[in-house]
Amino acid sequence: MPNILIKVPAGAFNEPQREQLLKHVSEAAIAHEHIGSALPQRSLCWVLIEEVRGADWLCGGVNMHAQAIPCIVTVKVPAGVLDAQMRKDYVQGLHQAIEHCVRQDDGRMLMTSIQLVDIADGTWGANGNLWHLADFTRAAGYGHLLACTRQP
Repeated sequence: MPNILIKVPAGAFNEPQREQLLKHVSEAAIAHEHIGSALPQRSLCWVLIEEVRGADWLCGGVNMHAQAIPCIVTVKVPAGVLDAQMRKDYVQGLHQAIEHCVRQDDGRMLMTSIQLVDIADGTWGANGNLWHLADFTRAAGYGHLLACTRQP
């Protein structure tokens, strides 16, 4: 059940590219977190693109937008969902999903900064209730964690 915020400079992606970005990042997140395939499970994956004025974004003190597309991605996920290998694969998968949305004739380099942020168990509220890992596992259908939450 990730919440994913993607920050990009305004105009870095056109409308069709933003739609594609939302879709590809969602699919990557669902795959890398092993979220179930049912719509109620998949609907727990929230992705938001926020455009920032280019003048408000510098890289190394320089406006790089003519040469690069900087992209900050923050992924909030319940603690305990991802192990070390899953984290590595997730970061690579998200970068590739974003890269796929850059036009092939766009000569700018894609620069991603991806942060996977674990939300401590019992500190994430959903629909007015405080949730724990077992709640997220049941709701999202985390394939790799379901066996751990089943009662004998």
